[in-house]
Amino acid sequence: MEANSSSNLPPGFRFHPTDEELIVHYLRNQTMSKPCPVSIIPEVDIYKFDPWQLPEKTEFGENEWYFFSPRDRKYPNGVRPNRAAVSGYWKATGTDKAIHSGSSNVGVKKALVFYKGRPPKGIKTDWIMHEYRLHDPRKPSTKRNGSMRLDEWVLCRIYKKKGAGKLLDEKEGFMDEVQIEETLTVVTNEAERRNEEEIMMTSTKIPRTCSLAHLLEMDYMGPISHILTPFDLHHPDYSDSMNMNQSGWFGGDQQINQEEVLNHHCQAMFQF
Repeated sequence: MEANSSSNLPPGFRFHPTDEELIVHYLRNQTMSKPCPVSIIPEVDIYKFDPWQLPEKTEFGENEWYFFSPRDRKYPNGVRPNRAAVSGYWKATGTDKAIHSGSSNVGVKKALVFYKGRPPKGIKTDWIMHEYRLHDPRKPSTKRNGSMRLDEWVLCRIYKKKGAGKLLDEKEGFMDEVQIEETLTVVTNEAERRNEEEIMMTSTKIPRTCSLAHLLEMDYMGPISHILTPFDLHHPDYSDSMNMNQSGWFGGDQQINQEEVLNHHCQAMFQF
């Protein structure tokens, strides 16, 4: 099947089919060798090309491109598909999404990301593929002796994540699983980092050290009379000789040092 020229399409035509329409009206018809509603999806073995080479293999599409492609087996007796390309490979991500038509399960949608290089050291790119395959194809695949063919046809939608294809995909309610996982990882790591910083700040908070003068200024130790009362005002040896003058705190022969008073008061507080 060859894609017709876009000039044969009606003016303003935009090909934005839903998942159900791709399965029921295009992939099913292609598998049963019936004509599709519009012949704009070419048959291309996408695994023989890199994703950035595929847009030139079709005459229709700007931000996303559709292809009918076969799937080959990775091993002769296995069921795993071979997803190696020219300079990299397609890696499946997330879980498959069932496509329904009414109450019937008509197909499966799988998301894949293209990696440059060879596994497991590939470098992830922005190229995304949605692979559609029939859940119960009416026409079974042709099995030939020694054939590596796994499926006759699957339908592939390919686009680059940074573009209109991404917006269209989000509008349809099917975001790229890789994007979701990366977003959740960033949010989780940021929350854990903030929590660790708060715990560290709380555990390492050092109480403010204050001098005796500062405690007096903050009225932390009470008025001067409270400081002097337990040591001086009620002391039997000094009760009769409390006279203030300019040369010191107390007059007469019984001069009291200010530091001794404060030290005595602090010791009493700590013992309490």
